[in-house]
Amino acid sequence: MSVTPRSPGYKWLVLSNTTLAVLLATLDGSITIIAMPSIFDGIHLDPLQAGNSFYLLWMVLGYLIVSSVLIVSLGRLGDMFGRVRIYNIGFVIYTVASLFLTIDWLTGQAGAMYLVIFRLVQGIGGAFLLGNSAAILADAFPASQRGMALGINNIVGVSGMFVGLVLGGLLAPIGWRLVFLISVPVGLFGTVWGYLKLQELSTPHRAKVDWPGNLSFAIGLILIMISITYGIRPYGTHSMGWTSPRVLALLAAGLAFLVVFIFVESRHKDPMFRLRLLKIRAFTFGTLSTFLAGVSRGGLMFMLIIWLQGIWLPLHGVNFVDTPLQAGIAMLPLTVGMLASGPLSGWLSDRYGARPFATGGMLATGLCFLALWLLPTNFSYVLFALILALMGISFGMFASPNRAAVINSLPVADRGAGSAMNQTFQNSAQVLSVGVFFSLMIAGLASKLPKTLTSSLQAHGVSASTAATIGHTPPVSVLFTAFLGYAPKRIVPGNLWNSLSPHVQTLMQSRSFFPDLISAPFRSGLHTAFGFAIIACMIAAAASMMRGGRYVEESQRGEVPVEREPDVAKT
Repeated sequence: MSVTPRSPGYKWLVLSNTTLAVLLATLDGSITIIAMPSIFDGIHLDPLQAGNSFYLLWMVLGYLIVSSVLIVSLGRLGDMFGRVRIYNIGFVIYTVASLFLTIDWLTGQAGAMYLVIFRLVQGIGGAFLLGNSAAILADAFPASQRGMALGINNIVGVSGMFVGLVLGGLLAPIGWRLVFLISVPVGLFGTVWGYLKLQELSTPHRAKVDWPGNLSFAIGLILIMISITYGIRPYGTHSMGWTSPRVLALLAAGLAFLVVFIFVESRHKDPMFRLRLLKIRAFTFGTLSTFLAGVSRGGLMFMLIIWLQGIWLPLHGVNFVDTPLQAGIAMLPLTVGMLASGPLSGWLSDRYGARPFATGGMLATGLCFLALWLLPTNFSYVLFALILALMGISFGMFASPNRAAVINSLPVADRGAGSAMNQTFQNSAQVLSVGVFFSLMIAGLASKLPKTLTSSLQAHGVSASTAATIGHTPPVSVLFTAFLGYAPKRIVPGNLWNSLSPHVQTLMQSRSFFPDLISAPFRSGLHTAFGFAIIACMIAAAASMMRGGRYVEESQRGEVPVEREPDVAKT
């Protein structure tokens, strides 16, 4: 029996296809993180050498940056030319880019640049998908079931970031190209499925493309995000580059373009960024809480990976080369918690409204960050796993109801642009969060690591000058060494390493020396980062509380009768 838009089965078909798309789009945001050592070994490039950290950062963050920049524009194009049409184009771009990533024949910096460029293209395809999937889903489901549907879609998407860690760890040792190749058949299947089965339920509203708004927004956001990648790299004698003229100029120029963007959008007849949607109280505070939640948890994955790979796993007998996969497996309780909580909280929010679940979820997330803050560096895994599971449940409690409430607050004609605005804030928050978390961690390491490393080496017979040189290794190199699962030998220049006695070389490569050495400095930076996350969670909870009661926008009334609270419609 054929499935038509009017049949009960069509909405489940839409949910299946869009969830596959979101899973792919978010999974590829993280699958390269764990596979990075294999990828760089495969193209014969050392990511820790001066100048090569650019490729490392852009391989990870470039995908998120491009998605953040384009999602709003592509969601708006979906409103104008058909959401399904724009969405299907995304599957094609994503699949083709994945295939080109697989066949990289270059090596060295040329090979790395090739991968960065096609990661950016892959991010463009992901933006097509993410910018329209929620709106397509909302078109297919009535408001009475939308929280459940968006909950499944959103939580599977968020979980994809953590599933990607395990998948990358499994595939990369077999062959680094498999990390990209696995997306090709799945993307091809999703492309054919989408073109054959998805039908346009929205009514496109043709309008002129807002080129001034699109360009000013894209340039401003790109400049700011580039400044973040340079800000966490060393500058001169400084451990970070936030004081460098280049970073300050990029930040200033980026902010200036965003000011121009706001000015343009407030006067354009058909703006890309629908500023008038900010008059909807439920949308404004729901999107603000989305941004703050993204800031609090965006860098969490990186911090936990560094904690596990650089300290905990080596102390528990795991070889450095095996730590990436083991770190991904150790973080699975977070994914399990999200998958268990997301759909249920979305279903409950359909019945009782989003505010109690979203607000409670952020408060609980803050408490989980506090629990991580209280953990010793060498913790009990059972307790760690329990905290991660509770954090996953808390994420799910917030994400699903909040996303549904944001979509429900939008006029039907603006679902694409509005949901894309919400997704842009979320993706931008993740990049910003990585910059903030890394900066706080580097600052913590810079304050204590040089003295700790120098004195420890001198205590084992290393000369004062050699110990001081090694002790002043840039903290970002120490972080990246732990992040990539490299042995500590990688942070010491070859000439200095050869000058060390065999005893010291053996000692430094042991599983306990490096973790014990960086534990105290790492803990200092970790406490600062988690303290920042707790504050962000509390503000996000306050924003969520201010969204008002249960509200479904007037233009969606025909889909399901929902009681409206008059005092929460508009600000």
